[in-house]
Amino acid sequence: MKLRVYLTFDESSVREPTIWKLAKEFDVITNIRTAEVKDHMGLVGLEIEGKSDVVEASVKWLEKQGVHVDPIEQNVIEG
Repeated sequence: MKLRVYLTFDESSVREPTIWKLAKEFDVITNIRTAEVKDHMGLVGLEIEGKSDVVEASVKWLEKQGVHVDPIEQNVIEG
């Protein structure tokens, strides 16, 4: 499963290596498609690829880290 999402980081989470931690914590492949990061906020377009249950768990983990996760339209690509 490949899931495409926008991640929004606020001032408290923008300086954390969250995507790196995600890849260490879960057996997923991450691919940054676009990013705009400033001191007070960040917006990242990210593909997360892996087994369906692991991808879903990784999204829940991101939300627990204080990252706002929005699916990108037509975001799921089976493969």
